[in-house]
Amino acid sequence: MIEILLGTLIGVMLGTLSGIIPGVHANTLAGVLLSLQVTLLSLFGPLALAGAMFAALITHTFVDSIPSTFLGIPDTDTSLAVLPAHALCLEGNGEEAVRIAALGSACAMVISVPLSVLCFFLLPALQPYFDWWIGILLIATMGYMIVTSECPGWALAIFSVSGVLGIFSLYYAFLGWHTLAGSSAILMPLLTGLFGISVLLTASQGALPEQHFRGIRMEDTTVLKCSALGTVAGIAVGWLPGLSTASANGVLASLIGYDKDRRAYILATSAANTANAFIGLAALFALSRMRNGVMVALSELPLPTMSELTVIGVLAACAAYVITIVLSRSASRFNGVDGRLLNRAVIAFIVILCIILTGPFGAGILILATALGLVPHLVNVPRVYCMGAIMVPVMLYSFGIAWI
Repeated sequence: MIEILLGTLIGVMLGTLSGIIPGVHANTLAGVLLSLQVTLLSLFGPLALAGAMFAALITHTFVDSIPSTFLGIPDTDTSLAVLPAHALCLEGNGEEAVRIAALGSACAMVISVPLSVLCFFLLPALQPYFDWWIGILLIATMGYMIVTSECPGWALAIFSVSGVLGIFSLYYAFLGWHTLAGSSAILMPLLTGLFGISVLLTASQGALPEQHFRGIRMEDTTVLKCSALGTVAGIAVGWLPGLSTASANGVLASLIGYDKDRRAYILATSAANTANAFIGLAALFALSRMRNGVMVALSELPLPTMSELTVIGVLAACAAYVITIVLSRSASRFNGVDGRLLNRAVIAFIVILCIILTGPFGAGILILATALGLVPHLVNVPRVYCMGAIMVPVMLYSFGIAWI
């Protein structure tokens, strides 16, 4: 019990740190802990160390809504969610956006834990069938979104070009530095350019409006429906190979629409993010497949039982919910802040962090992605089609084209 509580405490602290600091992911911290495993195992034991990694991942899925909302900086797992969240912040409803995200993650924890157990026992036998249909599902989803778009030509062009950029970035990712972020570091400049800097460059340049919390303005039925929908989407992409929460965001955008019902979309994507973390643990134990950097790090350790790590994850989720709510109350500190200076400072921070983590190649990808991310704004097309940067490589992977 002591190791469980110790692992939870360390993980919650690390996950809060990674969630608040833009560009730092729980995968990064897991890599650091893994590099120190000889010392840490002797100090804390295998359960506490593994628990700290998993607790940090769960906590990160809660707290990462804060920089997305107030600074407009996306996380690699919630790229599209930054758009409606930051829009609510610019309307003075930043605290509400963070609380909605925390609520979605909390609901996902309640739903995803029993579903993960069911997946662990029932789905491994069906895995070969799932692997083939991933690409078909994504093609059908994006095809529907493109055909029903107001400008199908521009939608197809943006999706295709972003897909090419995604393939190029992943294929030549070895050219980037991998200081602390690991081999997936190239996703940081890719998605930040598409959904972060491009948004900040076109955002309002005046003073940020006063932030007021007037309660969560969502009906209970909408909360339940979107929580369930987001959780199922997160579990689906977390179990199937090659997919990520970013893929779930694209699918949810076709079902909810981040530009039509912002609050519902924030809640659903947050639920998907947290559910993805829990199902990743089940996939590790059931299939020996690693869905993210934290699972890769866990596979290198003496693994405790799945039930022990699940208990740690639940405890971390409860603590992370409280921490996120408390931090959301700092929204009033942004009252009257000069939007132009804030945006410039955030962009400068992103560029510096990108160079540190990925080097000149990552900086080049950031420039290309930012230029492409400006196109939807210029032609009045939703940015969701930029998700081709993730979906096209996944489609190719599902059809056996693994050279990317």
